[in-house]
Amino acid sequence: MREIVFDTETTGLSFGGGDRLVEIGCVEMINRVETGRTFHAYYHPERTMPAEAQAIHGISDAFLADKPLFADAVEALLDFLGDSPLIAHNAGFDFSFINGELGRCGRVTIGGERMVDTLAIARQRHPGAKHTLDALCSRFGIDRSHRVLHGALLDAQLLAQVYVELTGGRQIGLGLVVEAGDSSAPARAAPAPAIVRPPRTFAPSEAELVTHAAFLKDIVNPLWNTGAPG
Repeated sequence: MREIVFDTETTGLSFGGGDRLVEIGCVEMINRVETGRTFHAYYHPERTMPAEAQAIHGISDAFLADKPLFADAVEALLDFLGDSPLIAHNAGFDFSFINGELGRCGRVTIGGERMVDTLAIARQRHPGAKHTLDALCSRFGIDRSHRVLHGALLDAQLLAQVYVELTGGRQIGLGLVVEAGDSSAPARAAPAPAIVRPPRTFAPSEAELVTHAAFLKDIVNPLWNTGAPG
């Protein structure tokens, strides 16, 4: 099954309040294994970057000055996403910005049935624990030492590893069953037919019988004669 793990960076917390999407990073997984295919893009938000947002992700107005508008580059994103399930941490937030941008440029928004929220999964599996991406990386022993600032693609790559751990662990990626209509998944080899062999007999030869009888005759007080009539 193909799934897309993604993360976004924005100018703030509310698309409805005037904030905009500035970065998205996506990681493709098939049968919970990263394929190596990713998508990463920056977008000009058509507004200034608040200092508090820049402090989190380090994206400045100067950096975004020559980046395309979301509406002008949306086709590449939609082509990568396809119709796959979309996994994000606190997914409602990321979906609100993607759908806000899609609606703003007259595109069809993404249905909630495609949304998978790793925050909700983590809360269900580990109630009472910390559920930030950093905390989950620590819980599962995932190296995040290179994560100095938030970055959409880096965070999506970390989240892909967290998602695998939250949904069963790394060994689930060994499944080789091909889903119906999924030509990209590796095929499972057909089992080899069982080979039924006739039972083998190992009858002793005459010489072996003579040798065995002589060996038994030389044994003093054999256990198998204990209690036997004299």
